[in-house]
Amino acid sequence: MSILTRSPAWHALAQHRAALGDVSMRDLFAQDAARFDHFSVEAAGIFLDYSKNILTTETLALLMALARQADIETWRDAMFSGQHVNCTEDRAVLHVALRDRRDVATTVDGEDVMPAVRAVLRKMRRFTDQVRDGVWRGHGGQRIRDVVNIGIGGSDLGPHMVCDALESYAHPDLNFHFVSNVDSTHIAEVLKRVRPETTLFVVSSKTFTTRETLINANTARAWFLQSGAPEAAIARHFVAVSTNTPAVQAFGIDPANQFEFWDWVGGRYSLWSAIGLPIALCVGMDNFEALVAGAHAMDRHFAEAPLERNMPVILALIGHWYINFFGAGTHLVAPYEQYLHRFPAYLQQLDMESNGKCVDRDGARVDYATGPVVWGAPGTNGQHAFFQLLHQGTALIPADFIVCLQTHHPLAVHHDALLANCFAQTEALMRGMTADEVAASLTGDACLIDAHALLPHRTFGGNRPTNTICLDKLDPRSLGALIALYEHKVFTQGVIWRINSFDQWGVELGKRLALHIEAAFASPEQVADHDSSTHGLIRRYLRRASGGASVQSTESIAS
Repeated sequence: MSILTRSPAWHALAQHRAALGDVSMRDLFAQDAARFDHFSVEAAGIFLDYSKNILTTETLALLMALARQADIETWRDAMFSGQHVNCTEDRAVLHVALRDRRDVATTVDGEDVMPAVRAVLRKMRRFTDQVRDGVWRGHGGQRIRDVVNIGIGGSDLGPHMVCDALESYAHPDLNFHFVSNVDSTHIAEVLKRVRPETTLFVVSSKTFTTRETLINANTARAWFLQSGAPEAAIARHFVAVSTNTPAVQAFGIDPANQFEFWDWVGGRYSLWSAIGLPIALCVGMDNFEALVAGAHAMDRHFAEAPLERNMPVILALIGHWYINFFGAGTHLVAPYEQYLHRFPAYLQQLDMESNGKCVDRDGARVDYATGPVVWGAPGTNGQHAFFQLLHQGTALIPADFIVCLQTHHPLAVHHDALLANCFAQTEALMRGMTADEVAASLTGDACLIDAHALLPHRTFGGNRPTNTICLDKLDPRSLGALIALYEHKVFTQGVIWRINSFDQWGVELGKRLALHIEAAFASPEQVADHDSSTHGLIRRYLRRASGGASVQSTESIAS
């Protein structure tokens, strides 16, 4: 048994889970008229109702004991103080420093990093103001109309999600596009919609060696030059978010237009850094700062609130409860806000890349479930797609419902209908519908020949857990707080599972093999050391592809 599963807190929770048996949330609400008040918390402009969960005050006390056993507060303080909590890469984890505008030092390896952070922010403001005001112009003298971000992973998911979420705050004369997939279709379709003389490309790669990003960037570069622009014009149409100055210069980007970030900024936590340059271009630096301020407000709450009233800790512990003691393997995020349609995709990387681990910090194999599969879509669409599985499927799927109490578009009855659907779904998932209730609803229905036969089909047990996360309105500050809430939830869960949430070694093998296979496309004799399946797929591709690699030429893209 592992350190965790033989611990007193774990055993106490296992015994408590057995004692609860099939306790009904209906009964829990009936026993406590003030359950909503007792099981809700507010912080940094966000309200969390977690009353529709299969838990009692005793459950929460035992979960808090688990958190204290894991020494959550010490690990949290170590992260905030710049200690190397990323043990496998020997790095600090300081995205929280990027959000701290107080006049305080944050030290990494004896150096205060805040002066460098502030310098990059000033540089971002100067540049984004010039582009948004029309001062920065393309090589032919025309103002920028389109911004294309080229990145992948955290260099794409965070900026893309935030720009979509804050579309109401976007510059009216700038269009934003995001290219991440190495599939040529992605960049080809974007390049069809933009003009070389009015387009600015933001190439985001810390090392400026990321394979997918560099392939897309070089295709964009070739397309730009084929328009007749001189090499020198690249400096007016390409900027870089990177630390590799020689590679940036070799590409043709002016180092003055290179925006730095640091090893202590992980990719999935990087939107607060210069990786957020597309966000600042889209909504302006003041709104970018409001986004950061909202995240900092949640940081302070996480750092200072007692665990029993600490929103990220509560969410994390509820997740543990279902993953480790109910066998829940997935977690649904359902935003009832169209602007947040990309938020579940963003959370997939944040959660699954962070906590999708099978060994603990000491390298020992774990004997308990860790990170869940995170998935989701806008709520009302989901009701007509996968909610049937939530209500009557065989799997227990905990869910977060995210709702904004005010809308940017108060049209007719839309928002009333939206919120009614959200609140009704959480109630229905909690209550279910008994056979007696179904029978009563069918009484007098002349259209049903045998109502009794329908009872099993129309009965569902309820007791499906949900959290409801309420924002007053989706604005930069509330979005920042929401993102930070989930960041700290994921961190807390990783600490309890005793895993390193800040590395991602699992993606490295595939990258290395991809380079090997790509080399085999040019030299088929290198195929021999692959397994028979991979060997057969390579051979089949080479037989079908003209010249070995079916990549659309830049000439056909330009045309």
